[in-house]
Amino acid sequence: MRVLITGGTGLVGARLIQRLEKRQDKVDLLTRRPAAARERFGPTVNVVEGDPTKPGPWMEAAAECDAVVNLAGENLFARRWNDDFKKLIRDSRVQATANVAQALAKAPRRSDGTPRVLVNASAIGIYGPHGDEELTEESAPGNDFLSSVCVDWEAAVKPAEAAGARVALIRIGIVLDKLGGALAQFLMPFKLGAGGPVASGRQWMSWIHHEDLVGLFLLALDNPAAAGPINGVSPKPVTNKEFAKALGRALHRPAFLPLPGFVLRLRIGAAAEVVVSGQRVLPKRAFALDYAFKFPTIGAALVDAVAG
Repeated sequence: MRVLITGGTGLVGARLIQRLEKRQDKVDLLTRRPAAARERFGPTVNVVEGDPTKPGPWMEAAAECDAVVNLAGENLFARRWNDDFKKLIRDSRVQATANVAQALAKAPRRSDGTPRVLVNASAIGIYGPHGDEELTEESAPGNDFLSSVCVDWEAAVKPAEAAGARVALIRIGIVLDKLGGALAQFLMPFKLGAGGPVASGRQWMSWIHHEDLVGLFLLALDNPAAAGPINGVSPKPVTNKEFAKALGRALHRPAFLPLPGFVLRLRIGAAAEVVVSGQRVLPKRAFALDYAFKFPTIGAALVDAVAG
C-alpha cells in the first residue's frame, strides 16, 4: 500500500510511519520542511513538499496514493488561546482536510476499481463535557468551541466520501507517549515528587497508549468495513485521580499533591478546560471491528509508556 501522510512529523505521525515501513508499505510524507524531514526519516520515505492548508501540486501526489492519513492540525497547547490562535486551531484542521478531500474526490478509486481511503484525525472533543455519562460514536456533538471545531473538521471530508472514497475518522483521546503530548507534560512534576490529581480529580480521562492508537489507524487503513467515526480511546477510561495514582506507581513516585484548577487556568488559559472538564468515552466501533487492544488498562499502559 502507498500511503500519503500529512502531519507526519508529529507524535502520532512519526509512530505511524515507523509501523508502515516495518510492514513494508510505501510512505509519502507531506511537509513544509522537506530538508528536515529527509534528514529525520531517511531515503525510504518519499518527501513531498507542500502545505496541506493550501491547494498545490501536492494534491496530485495524494490522488495517486492508495490512501491518505490526514493528521494535520495545530497543537492545542502551543500557546494561550486568543481569537487569532483559535482561528488557527480551526483553520489548520478544516482547511487541510478540505484540501485532502478535494484531492481524493478527483480520483476516488484506484486502478483496480477499489476505493481510495482517507483516514482523517478528529478528536473526542467533539462530544463536549458530559460528566460521568458514557459516550460512544453514536453520541451527539457538544456545543463548546472544541466541539464546533471537530464538527467542521469532520464535515470537511464529505467531498471525498460523496465521490466514493472510503473515509474513517479517528476521534483521538489522550495519547500516552513519553515523547510528547499530555503524558510528557505530566512526567516532570511526578518525577520531582510533586505530582497529583488536577482540579477535583473526578473528571474522566479517555486515554490510549500510542501503540493502540497507531493500531487503530492501521485498522482503518486495512479493513474495508472501517468507515465513519471510530473513537481512538482505550476501553477503560479512568478518573484523573486514578490516572495520577497509576502514574505515580509507574514512576515509583508519590501522587498526592493536587494542582488546583485555577492554577492551571492561570498557566495555560482557556485550554485548561480540556483538562479539567473531561469525558468518559468508549471505543464501541473499535470492538465492532474486532480490534484487540494491546494496552486496555491504565496501569500496564503507563508502565510501558514511561519506559519505552
